[in-house]
Amino acid sequence: MERTALLFPGQGSQAVGMGKDLFESSPKVREIYERASEAIDLDLASLSFEGPEDELKKTINTQPALLVAGVAALTLVLERGIEPWAVAGHSLGEYTALVAARSLKLEDAVRAVRERGRLMFEAGLETPGTMAAIIGLSAEDLESAVAEAQSTGVVQVANYNSPSQIVISGETTAVRRAMELATERGARRAIELKVSGAFHSALLESARLGMEAFLNSVAIEKPHAIFIANVTGGALDDPDVIRENLVRQITSPVRWVDSMRTIVDLGAERLIEVGPGNVLRGLMRKIDVSVPTAGAGRLDEIGKLTDG
Repeated sequence: MERTALLFPGQGSQAVGMGKDLFESSPKVREIYERASEAIDLDLASLSFEGPEDELKKTINTQPALLVAGVAALTLVLERGIEPWAVAGHSLGEYTALVAARSLKLEDAVRAVRERGRLMFEAGLETPGTMAAIIGLSAEDLESAVAEAQSTGVVQVANYNSPSQIVISGETTAVRRAMELATERGARRAIELKVSGAFHSALLESARLGMEAFLNSVAIEKPHAIFIANVTGGALDDPDVIRENLVRQITSPVRWVDSMRTIVDLGAERLIEVGPGNVLRGLMRKIDVSVPTAGAGRLDEIGKLTDG
């Protein structure tokens, strides 16, 4: 069997209309949307296909909508006989990855990310902050800038997305100071992001505690594929450790570069981004180009996976 790793995107990959072609083509996909919508009492098909965009962009809605779009695409990928050898997901995408690995049930996953979105939004209101993307500066140099900026408030690395794209998060004053210092150290760009909170930072402690309480009641099984975790960048298979890392992920950096290098080092032969957009393929081009990549978000993309 080809060692195929399935990758699942996080927030930012959503778009009105995502998954509609899959929904219209497959009774199995329609059933996925019905089950997920019933689990959280929200019409995910209408929200995803019609918007409005402002509603879809609300984190409490984005998270379940992206998860169900990913599971819908996954369903059609599996129908084509492609079984995941390994899985990974970026932030929110970890939950979709765990569904793919048969570690989480769909209904539990969609309830979990709905609650995650709610807790993250409320934490953003309680302890406001911001995030910024730093382009063209090494991790070591940015970590030095962040350490210096911590004298002005809470700021930390949130996402190691690629060797040249790293996101920081924290209190607005401290993030802006880190942006200045990063620019002084040679960053090509420092861009403040439009977000509703300082995700993956200590400012989301209340959300971390809330997810800890919620996930304690969620059944997590041993994955049926290699599962690569954001917090460690390595493989995890113990359900209790996976649960602990899903909780830690709320306030910890997403170590995406380490995660992708782990998958490559383990022997991946193909990477498929399952779900809307092409963010993860774009990042992979900056991390390692030795493994072929493909998309599986639209019907035409999925159709090409087994052509030839």
